[in-house]
Amino acid sequence: MTSSRPYLIRALYEWIVDNGFTPYMLVDTAGDRVTVPSAFVENGRIILNISPEATHSLVLGNDAVTFNARFSGTAMDVHVPVAGVLAIYARENGQGMMFGEQDDTPPEPGPKPGAPRSVDTGDAPPPPPAGSSKTERPTLKIVK
Repeated sequence: MTSSRPYLIRALYEWIVDNGFTPYMLVDTAGDRVTVPSAFVENGRIILNISPEATHSLVLGNDAVTFNARFSGTAMDVHVPVAGVLAIYARENGQGMMFGEQDDTPPEPGPKPGAPRSVDTGDAPPPPPAGSSKTERPTLKIVK
């Protein structure tokens, strides 16, 4: 399954802009494919204003975020792999989302090395979750 990070970045960007706020992106600059102005990097990270007014040719792709922007009056092409995006949030109120520093792609299903093997119990159905019985059915209530 593909990473959810690029989809979340696009959704949050659109949500922030639709509400009239300024989208900021926190980037980990340690990656080898990150192209950002090094003069503005602090502690291996940089905060980028990715608002429509601050960027030109912004592309929030599945593999990278790319755009052109001016830094101290000099135009520069910026390239940030999606895995390097640590957060996207609104400058004005801080609402948004932080991502983990590692790739959020789930591991492939299958037994882990050293894990006990499951025992085939034949056609027996799995037991119901604790606190429920087989006869319970979902119900809807009308709330006025």
